[in-house]
Amino acid sequence: MRYAHEVGKVRAAEGVLMARLPEGTLMQRAAAGLAAVCARLLPRVYGADVVLLVGGGDNGGDALYAGARLARRGARVTAVPAGARTHRGGLAALRAAGGRVLDRLDGAAVSPSAAAAIEAADLIIDGLTGIGGTGGLREPHATLAVLASHATGVVVACDVPSGVDASSGRVDGVAVHADVTVTFGTYKPGLLIDPGAACCGVVELVDIGLGPDLPDPDVVAAWPVDVQPPEPRPESDKYRRGVVGILAGGEEFTGAAVLCTGGAVRGGAGMVRFASVERPVELVRRRWPEAVTTVLPPGVGGVKALERVGRVQAWVVGPGLGTGAEAESLLEAALGTDLPVLVDADGLTILARRRDLLRREAPTILTPHAGELGRILGVERELVEARRLEHVRRAAAELSATVLLKGSTTLVAEEDRPVRVNPTGTPRLATAGTGDVLSGLIGALLAGGMSALDAAAAGAYLHGLAARIAARGPVGDGTGHSSEAPISAGDVITALPDAFRAVS
Repeated sequence: MRYAHEVGKVRAAEGVLMARLPEGTLMQRAAAGLAAVCARLLPRVYGADVVLLVGGGDNGGDALYAGARLARRGARVTAVPAGARTHRGGLAALRAAGGRVLDRLDGAAVSPSAAAAIEAADLIIDGLTGIGGTGGLREPHATLAVLASHATGVVVACDVPSGVDASSGRVDGVAVHADVTVTFGTYKPGLLIDPGAACCGVVELVDIGLGPDLPDPDVVAAWPVDVQPPEPRPESDKYRRGVVGILAGGEEFTGAAVLCTGGAVRGGAGMVRFASVERPVELVRRRWPEAVTTVLPPGVGGVKALERVGRVQAWVVGPGLGTGAEAESLLEAALGTDLPVLVDADGLTILARRRDLLRREAPTILTPHAGELGRILGVERELVEARRLEHVRRAAAELSATVLLKGSTTLVAEEDRPVRVNPTGTPRLATAGTGDVLSGLIGALLAGGMSALDAAAAGAYLHGLAARIAARGPVGDGTGHSSEAPISAGDVITALPDAFRAVS
């Protein structure tokens, strides 16, 4: 796992470590790691043009000391101080190594010499604000951030791109868009969560010795080895592997039924039991003959409907189900069991008016997008999007559920547990039906015996990985890079076996 800690915990750990070390040791460790990464990014260090954007905090000092190391290797290093304060020791080290320091930018305007240096640079180090920065960038920092983001040279952010809130990923206004972010000691949540994550490029972690002094993480992100879906054993049969029940689809939305069932079939369920009205049942039988189907006659809902379906180990309720009285009775019956239940789509719309249904002891997974979560919590979608970490935590606590917030960064939260950030996926997933596939997939993992948190996180990982596989396909562009093509929800289902193989 990649472990991320919020700023307060990082500062506390740094304080404990610095008390045991000679003064300045921690900054020198950070600068050495930063300089090493920058040297790898340059075709050659000698003769390279390097610009340092230097703020008044410790990140400005890290940038200056790293610049001094590069200058001693023959790079032409220019520092652009943004403000009245600059790290004195760092400035002295840079000058002693032969670096150049431009006049301070105390006002809103950026001098022509600073703009020209940024434009001509082979590499730019962003040391403007660092992990302590909150709120929007002020001038001249904002203009420098824009100039760096549009420059032709490689942009390396020091610890966190300036303008990104390190603890949450919020971006208020402009931010530096880095090609590489070199972060120190531990990951920060804002490096993993959009919109901040989109500003980071490749994130490189430099060990400066904080590990023993750090508490439990606030956010974690999985490596492939951390994703461990249930594996069948020699003695396994379809019942031991897990039976998932799906209540989805209606006369109006039949596709959701087919896609959700497909996600469960390809997600490793030993058996999928699907129930709905006649038309979606007919389509599921035709596309997925493996599924055991049940037609629910009009007027048959609630517990009686569940009894018709048969025994299951987990329920998936909601995709395309509708929001009327019969759909509500099915959701109420499923949540009234002592089995794990995943609620998606129309089921979430029902919960927005019936939050009382969530008063249960068994595991519950909710899989909203920002708009659905906003309706449940009574806040605007835009606010959820801007503060994803805050709202997924709030939802997990208020609703006593495992909450998977879908979006450009998918987050999975349970109360009093580190939030899990999904690192897979592609913008190509923003197409109708992919959420239905995800629901069926997670339902299969739940039925297979995974905990709610593990099933939701593993399902999101595999779903995102399958989308990448489907979008990239078997053919590259001949340059070693793969391009992506549009995909459908059905393509994600088809690619799921390859995704499982990739993590096995």
